[in-house]
Amino acid sequence: MNDAAAHRPPRLRPGDRVSVVAPCSPAPPGRLDAALRVLRRWGLEPVLAPHVRDRHPRLRYLAGTDAARADGLRRAWLDPNTAAVLCARGGDGAHRTLDMVDFTELRRAAPKILVGFSDVTALHEAFTHELGVVTLHGPVVASQYFVDDPRATEELRATLFEPESRLRLTSPKAETLAGGSARGVTVGGNLSLLNDGLLAPLSRPSAEGGLVLLEDIGEDIARVDRMLTHLLRSGWLRGAAGILLGSWTDCPPGPDTVRELMAERLRPLGIPVVWGLNFGHCAGQLTIPLGVRATLDADTATLVLDRPALR
Repeated sequence: MNDAAAHRPPRLRPGDRVSVVAPCSPAPPGRLDAALRVLRRWGLEPVLAPHVRDRHPRLRYLAGTDAARADGLRRAWLDPNTAAVLCARGGDGAHRTLDMVDFTELRRAAPKILVGFSDVTALHEAFTHELGVVTLHGPVVASQYFVDDPRATEELRATLFEPESRLRLTSPKAETLAGGSARGVTVGGNLSLLNDGLLAPLSRPSAEGGLVLLEDIGEDIARVDRMLTHLLRSGWLRGAAGILLGSWTDCPPGPDTVRELMAERLRPLGIPVVWGLNFGHCAGQLTIPLGVRATLDADTATLVLDRPALR
């Protein structure tokens, strides 16, 4: 894996316009309005994509039709007057959206910031792999992980406006699962989405050379085991430089069992592994850039970026 072609988008500055899109599930109206107020307090001018308040006519878990979601994402990325694309929510539907996006067209646009997590992992994979652009694994704005979480909100704000202040990333409860140090390019995100995208169009063929982020929510231990085993057996994790494990919210029977599973399955890889780094579906989540070169020091449970994610 080589990040030589990874472009760092410009950082945000007060007065910038930012696009808010819903490529996955619908955004709760109250939280969407609250998110817009936060963005305006930051001095930004949020612009809603036309579909953001829509629902699919039959599949109510989707924010409008596939075509509408894809067109909203396309227009936001191609708009030269907006500096970032902020996803309103995760949920479901990102892979369906990507199927209708022409990345040849998107390559003609200047790089800009893309922010989101959970189902947005599908977009991160596509945008970092196909466009060679750094993206941000951070809060979706119309959710409790942004509007109801001042610490996570400040993490994102600092990364967007003062990226040089967010070079060293760790968490109070992060710990070593397998020791050592490794350099690589940050990739990954949600385990379910990585598993679902395996060998599909717009997904990277392997995590070779990568520092792999993994997290999930609402999956029982058997399902987590099955998905992780699939990534191992397929060879997708072969050659990974290191692994960062985030939150495992509502994954019964609980995080201790998930931790034991990860130790059993990942220690044999012989690479550094950190458990409990605070990213994903959790309070106070870190914003972690994807597509950047960094060093994972598992002995101190710390990720250190070579340079700021944004220029």
